[in-house]
Amino acid sequence: MEAVVEDVRREVVDLHAFFVDWFNGTVDRDHLEPRFLSHMSEDVVFISPEGRTMGREQLRAAFDQGHGANPGFRIEVRDVEIRRHIGSMVLITYTEWQIGSKAPPHADNARLTSALIETGSPPSWLHIHETWLPDDIRAADPFAF
Repeated sequence: MEAVVEDVRREVVDLHAFFVDWFNGTVDRDHLEPRFLSHMSEDVVFISPEGRTMGREQLRAAFDQGHGANPGFRIEVRDVEIRRHIGSMVLITYTEWQIGSKAPPHADNARLTSALIETGSPPSWLHIHETWLPDDIRAADPFAF
C-alpha cells in the first residue's frame, strides 16, 4: 500500500507541475498529449468547481487555449490521501492551492479535489471533481509557496 500511496502522490504532484509549466508557457505544445492527455481516460469526466462538466475533448480544447496564457501562475498540491483502494482503482482527495490564476474568481484560490484513478503506467484518471474551499479556509493560509 505504501508504494501505491507514493505513486499516486507523485502522479498528482507531477500532473499539477505540468499544469504550471503549460499555463506559464514554459513547455512546448507537443507535451500536451504525453504529459496530460495520455493520463486521462478516453471517457474521463471532469467537474469544475463551478459545476461545469467536461470530457477529454473539452479538456484538450481548454488546455490548448490556455497554453502560455497565465505567466506567473503557481500551484501547490497538499493533503493527498487515498480514500479507497479497490483492485487497480484508487479514490483520492487532495487540496490544490493556486497563486496568480486568471481563471477563477480569486487569483489566489484553493479547491478540494476528489478523483478516481486507475493505477498503471501511466495512470488513467477516470473522474475528477473539484470544489472551492470555503473563504475562511482560503483566507487562513498565507499562500507562501
